[in-house]
Amino acid sequence: MANRLGDETSPYLLQHRDNPVDWFAWGPEAIRAARESDRPILLSVGYSACHWCHVMERESFEDEATAAFMNEHFVNVKVDREERPDVDALYMEAVQSMTGHGGWPMTVFCDPEGVPFFGGTYFPPEPRSGMPSFLQVMEAVANAYVERRDDIDARAERTRAQLGAISTLEATEDSLGPDMLDRAVRGLLGRVDRIYGGFGEAPKFPPASVLEYLMTWADGDSLAAVELTLDRMAAGGIYDQIGGGFARYSVDGQWLVPHFEKMLYDNALLARSYLHGWQVLGHERYRRVCTETLDWALKEMRGPEGGFFSALDADSEGVEGRFYVWSASELRERLGSDAEPILTHYGVTDAGNFEGANILHLAAGADSEPPIGLDDARAVLYDARSKRVWPGLDDKRLASWNALMISALADAGAVLGREDYLEAASSAAEFVLKEMRDADGRLLRTYKDGRAHLNAYLEDHAYLLEALLALYGATFEAHWFTEAVAVAETMIERFSDSERGGFFTTSSDHEELIARRKDLGDHPIPAANASAALGLLRLGALSGEGRYLSAAEGVLRLFVPAAVQHPDGFGHLLQALDLFLTRSREVALVGDDLAALRSVVRSRFRPRVAVAGGPEGTETPELMQGRTQVDGSPAAYVCENFSCKMPVTEPEELEKLLGS
Repeated sequence: MANRLGDETSPYLLQHRDNPVDWFAWGPEAIRAARESDRPILLSVGYSACHWCHVMERESFEDEATAAFMNEHFVNVKVDREERPDVDALYMEAVQSMTGHGGWPMTVFCDPEGVPFFGGTYFPPEPRSGMPSFLQVMEAVANAYVERRDDIDARAERTRAQLGAISTLEATEDSLGPDMLDRAVRGLLGRVDRIYGGFGEAPKFPPASVLEYLMTWADGDSLAAVELTLDRMAAGGIYDQIGGGFARYSVDGQWLVPHFEKMLYDNALLARSYLHGWQVLGHERYRRVCTETLDWALKEMRGPEGGFFSALDADSEGVEGRFYVWSASELRERLGSDAEPILTHYGVTDAGNFEGANILHLAAGADSEPPIGLDDARAVLYDARSKRVWPGLDDKRLASWNALMISALADAGAVLGREDYLEAASSAAEFVLKEMRDADGRLLRTYKDGRAHLNAYLEDHAYLLEALLALYGATFEAHWFTEAVAVAETMIERFSDSERGGFFTTSSDHEELIARRKDLGDHPIPAANASAALGLLRLGALSGEGRYLSAAEGVLRLFVPAAVQHPDGFGHLLQALDLFLTRSREVALVGDDLAALRSVVRSRFRPRVAVAGGPEGTETPELMQGRTQVDGSPAAYVCENFSCKMPVTEPEELEKLLGS
């Protein structure tokens, strides 16, 4: 018989609806049940594309004896970390402080008020590799809750204070200066893997925001690190050489063996990194990776209403990676007499490189010459692979992740002249703005099967602000700018901390948790505060509204000291700091045919340039007010802090002004 999860929209929660565990979804009903029964809460957090989440479900949550113990001793709560990032972040901080590490599945034991007192990640069904079994852990926790209740209660207030400490962070009084950017860059370059790119050791996550910052900094050492990382990722198994798109991370340091799940957010962020890498470094292979990634998203991840799904699972047929790997014999069978050059190109051997099978990768590197017939071979293999059992699809639409994809499509559509990308970005933005709102017009977090619900978070608003500004810059359609202003005003009204600066993760009218937090670093999606700051700086440049710049500065003063010390976790904030310190140049393009002037602005990666455009008489944004053509010709006004140079009409003149 189905448990309480049957009415949820999260595919992850729905996967657990037939477990014998008496699951609650997170909410007041679960808290009330724990209080009334005076039982601890067993909080289990995961997501649909998580391999080890599936393993723990099969081993423990589907086991009748394990479920019976859970039901007798605990109030069991299942959370989708993607729908409830507030709950996930709060309890992940608790687990990391208790154990020194974290991950998913996450298992947390809480008192009836939701205060955690013990936790961990995956627990096996039997003792294994030094780990106790899940049943042993539960027995120990249940006994401790009875025998050591006074100790648990006494620690509760201290735990609450610790989990809320980030929100009491005070703004720095020090001046924000270029030396901070220089120190951050030196810190980043000191951590670069000089052989395989990226930062640190395995597992390796694609460092999209850090790469964006290094491309903004754009000195020789920074660009060398960017080139190495982009090339190594594009050549590795983390990139789907047949279908396009990136897996979530590499389990090794060489980017060869991926954790095979594909997340919408990674691919949105990396598509932009490769687009900008192409603009900065000029390598056609980066343009190809960008378009293949976006084409994959349009083909496999787009819903009929224009929104984008969340993820493809790591598993198919219960085996991680089965959908993506190949035996040498199957490849030879599919490709026939032309197989050998293709197998060599992809590093295929009879022995394989992953559990007897082959993860395809570019054996001679990203810049190697492709063999003749590679495109045809890829098409054949994609068709063959499509006939396999597909990985599970998480088809919920999240506002923030859709916003990231809108930004990527808008940027790429504008730079590459791809109208299909611009249409897809516009369609997705319309979907979020129309379908993911409540009756009062407030943004909602998640959508599935015609139903949107859950309060949106700071990241939903901040990413959407950036996306709407990107879409405005790509199309010059004023209504996108108007919507961006509305999102910014809502964000400031409902999320800002007027006392200490910055923004809370949850809105002022959100469900009250045991602590109200502010997010700190990128993880790996941009920190919401960093995104808010960057969006507000860009909005301020176009509007001239000082409140937006002040709110952005409040974020920077809170988090820049940490960013300078740990730059690999603050790539997005460093982009905001760079823009704050250098100030953007504003470009107003006025006229009926702006193609030639617009192409100049878009011909390079210009993260410090804000651009607006439209015919004479355009009043939105404020940067456009009073702008006229020159002698009947389209004109460009290049401004800094709303002090403008004489307008120019020739593309060469505009290029000279922007390049100076």
